Amino acid sequence: MAGAEVLAGFRPALGAGGLHLSTFVQIPDPNLIETLARSPLDSLLLDMQHGMQDEASVQASVAAAAMIGKPVLVRVPVDAGGLTSRMLDFGAAGVVCPMVNSVGDARRLVDYVKFPPTGRRSWGPRRAIPFSGLSAADYLRQADGLTLALAMIETREALAALDDILAVPGIDGIFVGPMDLSVSLSAGATFDSPDAAAAIAAAGARARAAGKVAGIFALTPQLALDYHRQGYGFVALMQDAMFLSQAATAACTAVRGAVA
Repeated sequence: MAGAEVLAGFRPALGAGGLHLSTFVQIPDPNLIETLARSPLDSLLLDMQHGMQDEASVQASVAAAAMIGKPVLVRVPVDAGGLTSRMLDFGAAGVVCPMVNSVGDARRLVDYVKFPPTGRRSWGPRRAIPFSGLSAADYLRQADGLTLALAMIETREALAALDDILAVPGIDGIFVGPMDLSVSLSAGATFDSPDAAAAIAAAGARARAAGKVAGIFALTPQLALDYHRQGYGFVALMQDAMFLSQAATAACTAVRGAVA
């Protein structure tokens, strides 16, 4: 699967109740991208907010994944502005935008992700067009349906405005950050607020009711299963360093255990 088919693969799978597994990639190395892209993951989510990804690594990573037919999304930094559109010009399949706490925040996200009349994205998808396999005219006509604008829901304010955020034309769905949500709901006291579970379940249900993508980060495979059972179709399972650390630990433990 390549080109526009890669970009178009999200909505049908998620709309059918399927599971789309991604992972956060924080290490800026296209060799790592190639390795992860050859795994059973459905996509890769480059982390510019908390990871070490920059513009150069995003360009290289999108190209590396494209060779293998895997789409790449990018979590941009807070208040990224025009950098958001730039990620799409590089060929990213979508953007996850942190700290979308209001309708105004959601509309600004749409402005950078969608072309007129829905948004205000500037024309210049130099790398996105060849990666899509479309002509420039076809890309212009189809881009808004191929690329995702996902608003991160990770604060008390975002939960209060969730229905209005979901109603903004051009918002394709939400992506819940469980740890930041717990921090917000507990006023900074804990990563594991007892109020978070109900809020996570409610946010996913409201997104599905609005016909939008429900996405979330899962720290463990068990959480990924739990969230999928709650109706979350787009799950970012762990992150690259966690995969490496856990695999190394398991292999070393197995060898040392056999020797002992």
